[in-house]
Amino acid sequence: MTLEKEKTIMDHDTVSLDDEGNAVVIIDQTLLPVRTELIRLKTAEEIWNAIYLLKVRGAPAIGVTAAFGIYLLAKSCKEENYDRFLANFRKNKEYLDSSRPTAVNLSWALNRMECVVTEHPGASVAELLTLLKKEAEEIRDEDIRVCRKIGEYGLTLLKKGDGILTHCNAGRLAAVRYGTATAPIYLGQEKGYGFHVYADETRPLLQGARLTAYELLFAGVDVTLICDNMASAVMKNGWVNAVLVGCDRVAANGDTANKIGTSGVAVLAAHYGIPFYVCAPTSTIDLSTPTGADIRIEERKPEEVSEMWYRERMAPEGVKIFNPAFDVTDHSLITGFVTEYGILRAPFAEAFRKLPGKREPENRD
Repeated sequence: MTLEKEKTIMDHDTVSLDDEGNAVVIIDQTLLPVRTELIRLKTAEEIWNAIYLLKVRGAPAIGVTAAFGIYLLAKSCKEENYDRFLANFRKNKEYLDSSRPTAVNLSWALNRMECVVTEHPGASVAELLTLLKKEAEEIRDEDIRVCRKIGEYGLTLLKKGDGILTHCNAGRLAAVRYGTATAPIYLGQEKGYGFHVYADETRPLLQGARLTAYELLFAGVDVTLICDNMASAVMKNGWVNAVLVGCDRVAANGDTANKIGTSGVAVLAAHYGIPFYVCAPTSTIDLSTPTGADIRIEERKPEEVSEMWYRERMAPEGVKIFNPAFDVTDHSLITGFVTEYGILRAPFAEAFRKLPGKREPENRD
């Protein structure tokens, strides 16, 4: 793994492909906001570790990284026989897919790339590589278009001068550009809406503090960082007119998995009568998952809670630590989903089925 010279987040897409150099290039988000460095990922292990260790994170960005990554791994395969090429492709796909289980965009992007191979059994390896690169670039370009559309639709829900609360990072660092929950904020900034944004710090990994606050401040947005347990106070004070969050997987009934703490924000918003919107690329809507109870929640190392940000351990040795990466917000707490096709409102199951390319699996046994 090699490093490029320091750049700002505005100098580069969050994820890009260096085809000639055989590398996926990402912003290393574990170093932000202190340093901005671009990492070049070349091996399956480097790509897997970058996803698992949150060097690249956010469902859309993970999907694009996986697409570029599986293309480069296929490119490095020396097999000319189709069956052996496919077997090698599937081995790498399974490995990359194991890096983070909750975000559906990871498996969604890898499945799209696999379909390129399985749908062209008569193609040569050279032809398959051309098709794989084209598909990976389309996944990237779709992400940019989708986030822009989410921003446009989301902006219709907001008024000039609104206070907006967001949780974790669903910004440009979680996608290629724009982000999901921050896309309306960025477009509003361009149009002079003058939003006041409250960013939850998002314990224990502090994505709100390290990433959201950083990128919004860098873009000139009026942003105030708050601890997660301060959300109720700013809502009670009347400073929040809407909550915008991202998502990692949406079940068929509208239950939504997002960074841990999101469900608590939704409960507070409901209590104070504040609309709670999930900004969701339709790629994150998984009709094969009936409800939130069926979403596998990733649990991470306890050291992230007890030691990660401290000079010395801050919790007593031997204490049990529960560290889920995500929680599930019940669909009843969600005002609407902001997608690239518009605003979707309850009943969500019915609204999802009407989306292009979405249909429930024929068998769920």
